[in-house]
Amino acid sequence: MPPELTESCASADEARECGATAVAHPNIALIKYWGKRDEELLIPYVDSLSMTLDVFPTTTTVRLTPTAEGDSVTLDGSPAVDGERERVVAFLNLVRTMAGRAEPAVVNTRNSVPTGAGLASSASGFAALALAGASAYGLDLDPTALSRLARRGSASASRSIFGGFAICHAGRGTGAEADLSAYAEPVAVADFAPALVIAVVNAGPKAVSSRAAMRRTVDTSPLYQAWAASSAVDLADMRVALRRGDLDAVGEIAERNALGMHATMLAARPPVRYFAPETMAVLDTVARLRADGFSAYATMDAGPNVKVLCHLGDTARIAAEIRRAVPDGTAVIAGPGAGARLRPRAEP
Repeated sequence: MPPELTESCASADEARECGATAVAHPNIALIKYWGKRDEELLIPYVDSLSMTLDVFPTTTTVRLTPTAEGDSVTLDGSPAVDGERERVVAFLNLVRTMAGRAEPAVVNTRNSVPTGAGLASSASGFAALALAGASAYGLDLDPTALSRLARRGSASASRSIFGGFAICHAGRGTGAEADLSAYAEPVAVADFAPALVIAVVNAGPKAVSSRAAMRRTVDTSPLYQAWAASSAVDLADMRVALRRGDLDAVGEIAERNALGMHATMLAARPPVRYFAPETMAVLDTVARLRADGFSAYATMDAGPNVKVLCHLGDTARIAAEIRRAVPDGTAVIAGPGAGARLRPRAEP
């Protein structure tokens, strides 16, 4: 169900008491978008396709403060550090420009997913900020426009506007044409019950940020262009597999796409390596489970943590095997989740 912008702050006179709270979930890309062709507009090089999760929500409140001297940004109960605050303020400036408004805001964000660990916290974070910010500043955006707005904070956030499976179009052209044509929309799938077992082997922040790693990979990896071309084939195959509800085909395509992406990073100069020994232990466990007849397939984003696509009925066994392989890690079971939503003001 696409989000609806309700309870918005339509005028400056209302702004003194106005605010909005939004909840969004991370998504895991089954077809990755690694690399941007426009760093300012955050336009990806390739299309991507993801599943929004029903775990790890981000809750963000934006409250307008007309008499304040500037924006206040709090993340998980603490003032946001310089880089985090700059990204949020830049995003708010974009919202204010779109709305023709100037009031500062207080932003309070709570993540239930580790930040910067390759678990898509930026996707849920900027999807929630886009929805709450648009509502607080009185923007009347349809889901496509809201997806474009979320993309300006994080390209993957465009997909978290929607529940279930979503595709983000990389767009065409440059400038305004690229901005208008790069957005996410829902993908129709068969009636089947996929699940992800998320193996969290290290919840700490990455040594190399996704943005820096993407830039280095695109600029220096001799494998990047070949992976980008193969990703278009993967996407077409993935859409067919989802329409058929063929989990094994979905898993095979997702795994090859993710491992190919990491191969491009390993070939970068200097290389970007997110794999840890615990990562390899989980990948080995997935291969063994598959040899034993389970439908289990790995995908990974920019970090050491592994997501295992499987049938819903097999999640307990697969989670137990992952915990056995990595005793100090955790295994979280997730299914397809809902899109971003505004929290009613009466809701606690």
